[in-house]
Amino acid sequence: MSGAEEAGGGGPATGSAGAVPAGAGPGAAAGPAAAALGEAAGPGLPDEAGLAGARQLQEAAGDPDAPPKKRLRAAEAAEAAAAGSGKLEERLYSVLCCTVCLDLPKASVYQCTNGHLMCAGCFIHLLADARLKEEQATCPNCRCEISKSLCCRNLAVEKAVSELPSECGFCLRQFPRSLLERHQKEECQDRVTQCKYKRIGCPWHGPFHELTVHEAACAHPTKTGNELMEILDEMDQSHRKEMQLYNSIFSLLSFEKIGYTEVQFRPYRTDDFITRLYYETPRFTVLNQTWVLKARVNDSERNPNLSCKRTLSFQLLLKSKVTAPLECSFLLLKGPYDDVKISPIIYHFVFTNESNETDYVPLPIVDSVECNKLLAAKNINLRLFLFQIQK
Repeated sequence: MSGAEEAGGGGPATGSAGAVPAGAGPGAAAGPAAAALGEAAGPGLPDEAGLAGARQLQEAAGDPDAPPKKRLRAAEAAEAAAAGSGKLEERLYSVLCCTVCLDLPKASVYQCTNGHLMCAGCFIHLLADARLKEEQATCPNCRCEISKSLCCRNLAVEKAVSELPSECGFCLRQFPRSLLERHQKEECQDRVTQCKYKRIGCPWHGPFHELTVHEAACAHPTKTGNELMEILDEMDQSHRKEMQLYNSIFSLLSFEKIGYTEVQFRPYRTDDFITRLYYETPRFTVLNQTWVLKARVNDSERNPNLSCKRTLSFQLLLKSKVTAPLECSFLLLKGPYDDVKISPIIYHFVFTNESNETDYVPLPIVDSVECNKLLAAKNINLRLFLFQIQK
């Protein structure tokens, strides 16, 4: 095995100077919330957190490498802060926003040991980037070490953000963030909806308050049987593909020899001049044979940390000797304690002593966000199913 197992890379860092444990006291977790309360009590008295937030917004507004959306948001917020006016929620924006994207977090809020806030998406992305670059992840504000064990959630900020008003994207009315999702999905009269005759081909979609009028005048219920059959044939084709996958899985479950095991991919580095990250499992035994799984990021792209699109591919290797060709079907699914979204795909291969490893095949992760979740973890835990095909 080439390379040595990666140490750190987003895992826990011990012995860091000035590190404050997650439960060290209310002062560390309540820093941003206290700043918010101070701003609310005396809007004319700028506090340290507010000044730091304003400086950060000004820097982001003048950074040519920042994304356009971030520069625009930072410029608007910095202009409002310089004017010294605006509503309370607008002044709180610079205190409670994520230090990376400068947006108000939509879900979980994490903080470093010095109290700087990061939304869940940016926090996971920082850990994944550090793993790819073989570096210790650090807070973008104070450069202290961050990891899942060193950082904790800030529940006070999460609750404060959930009560701040936000604009509905359909009717443009203001609602508390905690109620906005329900309003947009169920209550807003301007939310985009689809005709109930979509199943027979109606392409209409528009505001909810126009739905009743459209459905009363919709021409699709009056279509002839031949016209409807053409539409339904297209829908049946996509349905057949889904049913084919499930039927294949049920067929494999009837095989005589079936094995499964939990596998743990551990990060390693190649011995090349420019090292590359790859993953490998310890040897494991399934179906009385010894196996190993390997995985790589973006098909061993030179600098995957520079790419917004992240993918993982894996390879199954037979390590024991066989007396006859071993034909198998196999698939990888998420482990019992992970929340990553993986769509099952069944792969087939005939293993022999001369051909004992498969090609690299895609790990069917839903999107790059799910891939970042795996890369941010210390190890990747999945479940492998093996089905031996007997003729």
